[in-house]
Amino acid sequence: MNITVLTPEKEIFHGSINSVKVPGSQGAFQVLKNHAPIVSSLEEGKVSIVTAGGGYRYFDIESGAIKESQEEGRTLTFTIQGGFIEVLNNEISLLVTGVENGLNGMG
Repeated sequence: MNITVLTPEKEIFHGSINSVKVPGSQGAFQVLKNHAPIVSSLEEGKVSIVTAGGGYRYFDIESGAIKESQEEGRTLTFTIQGGFIEVLNNEISLLVTGVENGLNGMG
């Protein structure tokens, strides 16, 4: 699966993942490979991404630069104030606001 995480200011994450957990408006849920198509609003809460081995890019809050990695199985978490998720054919778009601390678990 591939995911793109966007804020109004910048791309936070793009790449290959095994799963993502999001704070849906009707409760938290997880998206795995071959998930049914869905569009859902998101509430304030934590987003957790588990990376896959296909490589990914992320915005590093400390350096202010885009970095790349191939590390599989890394769990990255960040807090959002709200947003939307769309899942279609193993492509996930996460449009979020209020990413405060950047991605935790990056280094």
